Amino acid sequence: MRYLPLTEADRRSMLAAIGVRSVDELFVDVPAAARLDGPLALPAHADEMSVEQAFRRLAAKNLSPTVAPFFLGGGIYRHHVPASLDHLIQRGEFLTAYTPYQPEVAQGTLQALFEFQTQVALLTDMEVANASMYDGATACAEAVMMGARVTRRNRVILSGALHPHYRDVSRTYGRFLGLDIVALPAAWSGVEDLAGQLDKSTACVVVQTPDFFGHLHDFTALADACHAAGALLVVVFSEAVSLGLLKPPGAMGADIVAGEGQSFGNGLSFGGPTVGLFAVRERLIRQMPGRLAGQTTDVDGRRGFVLTLSTREQHIRREKATSNICTNSGLCALAFTIHVTLLGERGLTGLAELNHARAVATAERLAAVAGVEVVNRSYFNEFTVRLAKPAAEVVDRMAGRGVLGGIPVSRLIPDDPALAPLMLVAATEVTSDGDIAALADALAEALR
Repeated sequence: MRYLPLTEADRRSMLAAIGVRSVDELFVDVPAAARLDGPLALPAHADEMSVEQAFRRLAAKNLSPTVAPFFLGGGIYRHHVPASLDHLIQRGEFLTAYTPYQPEVAQGTLQALFEFQTQVALLTDMEVANASMYDGATACAEAVMMGARVTRRNRVILSGALHPHYRDVSRTYGRFLGLDIVALPAAWSGVEDLAGQLDKSTACVVVQTPDFFGHLHDFTALADACHAAGALLVVVFSEAVSLGLLKPPGAMGADIVAGEGQSFGNGLSFGGPTVGLFAVRERLIRQMPGRLAGQTTDVDGRRGFVLTLSTREQHIRREKATSNICTNSGLCALAFTIHVTLLGERGLTGLAELNHARAVATAERLAAVAGVEVVNRSYFNEFTVRLAKPAAEVVDRMAGRGVLGGIPVSRLIPDDPALAPLMLVAATEVTSDGDIAALADALAEALR
């Protein structure tokens, strides 16, 4: 009864107070067919060592990226996380810290968030960044809502090369706000006419680079077209390392930048938690969701940090608040900041160059495999290949050979048969020559 401290007398008293005779009566509104007629068939309780052994046996059924050649990407990427980073984020003053409402007891947390914001602003070439979002998908959805608020328009255009998860989350948010979300067909070739979609009701256009299929884009001309139509340009990314080498969204004329920061300091962790990045032009700062940590001075002239802006916590604004997001990914943001700091500017550029070089080596090797066509003309560390067989079937066969060879596009966009032969392949700094050779051999075997 350690976790159920109520006594039988306590339960009888509560049941009497609400006017029922038993706990079962509380469930009468649930259809009988949906109710269990007995306990779940779960194993009996066991000692700690037995439970650990059972879970190790279950874990051994997974094909881990630490022991297998690994080429999965699709929005979450495997990068090296320095051991010093894990040591630092597990310090008690960081690991146990929560929302820094009281600046007098949270200077370390606030300063770390301030540094995080500075790094995101520099990486994206934007003027202001917030203190993080939940992940890239929700950051994208928040950008969509912000675009509608700023322009007071209703129509949102989503590129056909936007990550499907980002598209779906944006649709879900927009549906309950009455937004007209126009999601264009999958642009796997990297070519689509976004400027041609603009009209006087367009609030914003959401694009991605590198896009879901790995293509690189310069959206400068599209930014000009959006601004001429009175719309905003939202540029999204899912691979933050690309910002160390490619033209940043701010330099293209983006009004809002949203993306995923998992690649810096945050492991795969079966898909989360991660950290969303969000940056805007200074003129839009009061419409920005999330929180903003600011630098100031105290009464004695000493530098200090405060929570300058917040959204849901714009307490009396209620429905006028810019978002209902109620926290940030603070520890993941700290990991991001520590990793970027350890790298420095030259290290970041070198990491990005190494990622691209590994992807080029992988693409060149795969292009020589019969039944494989590399679709992309340009890419960073991820690209799309067209296979002679359905990609899902090929991926399963490669996994049977101990190679995690890629992601079938049909797994994330299942409703388009034309995408069945397409597979995403990602390579990073942890990809070795041996991994590339194993992938090429496994792919050749799976296509026979």
